[in-house]
Amino acid sequence: MAMSAMIKSLEDIMRKDAGLNGDAQYIEQITWLLFLKAFDAKEMEWELREKNVGVIPEGYRWRDWAEDREGITGDALIKFVDELFAKLKKLDASDGDMRKYVVRNVFEDINNYMKSGIYLRQLINRINEKVDFIDATQKHTFNDLYEGMLKDLQSAGRAGEFYTPRPVTNFIVEKVNPKLGEIVLDPACGTGGFLTSTIAHIGKINSTEELELLQTTINGWEKKPLPYLLAMTNLLLHDIETPKIKHGNSLNRPVTDYTASERVDVIVANPPFGGAEDVAVKQNFPAEFQTSETADLFMALIMYLLKDKGRCGIVLPDGFMFGDGVKATIKKKLLEEYGLHTIIRLPQVFKPYASVNTNLLFFQKGVVSRGVWFYRLDLPEGVKSFSKTKPMQDKHFDPVREWWDDKQPIQVDGKDKARFFTAEELGENGLNYDFDKCCPFPHEEEEILEPGDLIARYQAERTELNGDIDRILAEITAKLGV
Repeated sequence: MAMSAMIKSLEDIMRKDAGLNGDAQYIEQITWLLFLKAFDAKEMEWELREKNVGVIPEGYRWRDWAEDREGITGDALIKFVDELFAKLKKLDASDGDMRKYVVRNVFEDINNYMKSGIYLRQLINRINEKVDFIDATQKHTFNDLYEGMLKDLQSAGRAGEFYTPRPVTNFIVEKVNPKLGEIVLDPACGTGGFLTSTIAHIGKINSTEELELLQTTINGWEKKPLPYLLAMTNLLLHDIETPKIKHGNSLNRPVTDYTASERVDVIVANPPFGGAEDVAVKQNFPAEFQTSETADLFMALIMYLLKDKGRCGIVLPDGFMFGDGVKATIKKKLLEEYGLHTIIRLPQVFKPYASVNTNLLFFQKGVVSRGVWFYRLDLPEGVKSFSKTKPMQDKHFDPVREWWDDKQPIQVDGKDKARFFTAEELGENGLNYDFDKCCPFPHEEEEILEPGDLIARYQAERTELNGDIDRILAEITAKLGV
């Protein structure tokens, strides 16, 4: 069954249940079930190499209550799930087993929305039919499954705000180039896309020691319960047995409290855009960085979290490029202290979740920038915009990959597509530090008509449309012989 068909079949079952209201709840419902199924698959692996694993107590493991098609159902199943949630939220981790902390933290803010045990049993059975995390070929399908859920469940609240297209995470990680043993952090990790791209980039793990090193160096922070659950499941399926994903608001701690031992080698991130933080959060930052804009506060946080010579690749909206105030302060520091070297200007890659142009910024702490290369990544030929049916793909970054290693200026139709600006040129307009002066996307000119001309065009288009409708109806009538 194709991924979209499978998701639709799950959605069809959930739609019948009176307890579910909207696509965001559909995603949460599917994901906690997938987490338990995935975790049980991992427990079976652990049982092969160690005795008395016992992370989830017997009777509450997926295999104990969910795998039997003819198992518990109806009201008894709903009652059992309530008991299951209560058990997992208070899982005893006094023996120090971090895997128990993982389970307990995951279920801290997650809900079962379904009221019908009959439909819940049908949902569980369908998942068992189509998903097998023990099968090595399916262990890494979670990204595809979640991407499919976002594409097929379009009204999922603001689901897109914690999802970054995989080609974007792959490209950023590729160019920042984290290595095994370096501490990697995404302070707004959403579903864990940057972290799984990092794991894939590091590549083959050749020993138990290397696996343990990987386990301890992949880190994420996430504020919201649903993306936190998704990230934990995602990393679990990428062989991170105790994912180091912290559940909480990354901005809630005073940045001056961070010590040298807490700083990291690599940060890869797509912080939330357009958010408005309250006064208490703003006060966690020095006066020069105090703003209500969430993305700007994350930029300031990243500056404190990077080690000397630490590297960062980040997604930021166009507003950052020309903004003043705190934005200008950050841009000045990026040039003077954080070695900003490359900005890739992207088309609207976040459609259909958001229609905003974004930029990829690459920099290194403790380096003075000699200047910045700008490159505009245009839409592929013949593509007017990315969409859920025509999403961005890894190959669409190939033009910038070819340009990256031997950067050269490029002009198209007399306009800059790639160009180098010195730090002095970028700061020449004083405090603004305008990063929008190079390689913006051309905007379609909006045709403004006089009222009479506008009405005439509308009438002509309506006449043409009515003519098409009449023609099609005539063809159908002729075929039917009416």
